[in-house]
Amino acid sequence: MPAWLAALNPGWLMILVGIAALFIPYRQVRQVLTVGTPIVAIALLVMAPHEVDLLTAEALDITFSFYRVDSLNFIFGLAFLIASLLNAIYALHTNNPRQDGMALAYAGAAVSASFAGDLMTLFIFWEITAITSVFLVLQAGTRAAYFASMRYLVIQILSGVILLDGLSYVWRYNGTLSLEAFQSFSDPGAIYIFIALGIKAAFPFMHNWLQDSYPKASVVGAVVLSAFTTKLAVYGFARLFPGFDALIWIGAIMTVFPVFFAVIENDLRRVLAYSLNNQVGFMICAIGVGTAGVGNALALNGASAHAFAHIIYKALLFMSMGAVLYRTGTTKASELGGLYRSMPWTTLFCIIGGLSISAFPLFSGFVAKSLTMSAVAYEGVSDAGMVVVWLMLLFASAGVLEHSGIKIPYFAFFGHDSGKRVKEAPFNMLLAMGMAAFLCIAVGLPAIIPGFGYQWLYSLLPYPVEASSYQPFTLEHILTQMQLLVLATFAFILLKRFALYPAEKPGTILDTDWFYRKAGYGFVQWSGTVWGKMGPAMSAMFSRLSERAYKRLESAFSPRGEIARGGLSGGASIWTAVILAAVLLMSFLSS
Repeated sequence: MPAWLAALNPGWLMILVGIAALFIPYRQVRQVLTVGTPIVAIALLVMAPHEVDLLTAEALDITFSFYRVDSLNFIFGLAFLIASLLNAIYALHTNNPRQDGMALAYAGAAVSASFAGDLMTLFIFWEITAITSVFLVLQAGTRAAYFASMRYLVIQILSGVILLDGLSYVWRYNGTLSLEAFQSFSDPGAIYIFIALGIKAAFPFMHNWLQDSYPKASVVGAVVLSAFTTKLAVYGFARLFPGFDALIWIGAIMTVFPVFFAVIENDLRRVLAYSLNNQVGFMICAIGVGTAGVGNALALNGASAHAFAHIIYKALLFMSMGAVLYRTGTTKASELGGLYRSMPWTTLFCIIGGLSISAFPLFSGFVAKSLTMSAVAYEGVSDAGMVVVWLMLLFASAGVLEHSGIKIPYFAFFGHDSGKRVKEAPFNMLLAMGMAAFLCIAVGLPAIIPGFGYQWLYSLLPYPVEASSYQPFTLEHILTQMQLLVLATFAFILLKRFALYPAEKPGTILDTDWFYRKAGYGFVQWSGTVWGKMGPAMSAMFSRLSERAYKRLESAFSPRGEIARGGLSGGASIWTAVILAAVLLMSFLSS
């Protein structure tokens, strides 16, 4: 392969084509580009050599490494490219140049950031992901989408600014911007970069931008958004903060708290947004357990495998709800039901996505989540605190089945009959969902055929040797997971039977951001009221005081003032010179 072709960053190619797509009026040409570019990008990535700086440059005494592939970022980049291909196919029924172009550029920015070899390059594409992704929310064209997009943009840019602060400290004290893992929070810039990544990963109390923006995005936009932003942050944590104990507990909390919100939420796309928080929590927890050492390679393998599988099955679930929204105009559970009659293929694909995210055996979520659960259980042998974490993850796994594996398919396609009789989703939507469903099954199967099944996924992980010796399909793993799933299903049936399951009804679920949004808005209103009453009086008083002080100074020091008319003077300038000379003399004597 020519050297220039090996050095061609697939993310850059996608950004350039995405920008070009904005100005291509011909729908067919644009479709060929948006579908063909990810395919070419996958080929470029597969052929790229590893552990080599393929594209570098120097400026301002900074060495930029624009393209470096290794065992960690390869699987993230590959998942991003596959998701981009699925997104492009899913959007073929639309004729929206801005959406097509920004979706491709957004994916390309995420790919470019994952292959960055230094912090400054990571920051550049980190910001590009924010700028390009906001258009996918705006394309919904609603007033709510506009306000959500502005909030989304502000928070994403804030994350970038904090990241820039952190890397400036790294540069100041270390003299380098290489992507090296931090050892502790006391390292220069570590805490700033940690917070920046945490915002993008939607940590607790930093997560509300996700539930606010994703459900308000366009049908295609929500699918695209689900794949890149939070998983780019997961990659950043795996690269820079492996083995940080704080991530274990943050991740565990992330897995648990969305369960309660998702169970009572009526908007099914918002349920998926909460579910996304839950799933990212598993990855964050695994990164906290894992280190660069071989002993905890199981955890980092688990985080990477989970990220790959999650990108696919979460996209599948958002696709199915997007198809429902496209045909019915709503994803409110209270307004849906009985759609399996008119949308059978969408129903089937949604169920496959639900089985995958619930980690049923023979589906991708099972072979990915098993790695993380095994790593936490292994650490729990010598650490009692890890037993608590393992129980939290176990509870969260049951919760995933409740809200994503059961609630979404049940209330959208079964449950009570809403009477809606609509067309099946367009063929391109079904094709994209079918491809995603195939991957969910193919990756989760035992390795009956060489090079096929879960071992294919394991061969892509950061520690493939350790992954090859791990067996997810053991009797212990299968029985534990099936007991959990059966009990969770039984609990759902009982709660529904005795009318104890939260009723699906219109309403707004108040999240943690209510406190500071309500308090902040109230403070602004109060400040405005106070200023409206006191402002004019205070301004008038300040004006009078300023005018009086000016008149006194003028009467003393102006050419017409008292000092200027004194016997010693020839003007106020002489006194100014005398005072300045005295100050200089005192400064000289004191030194």
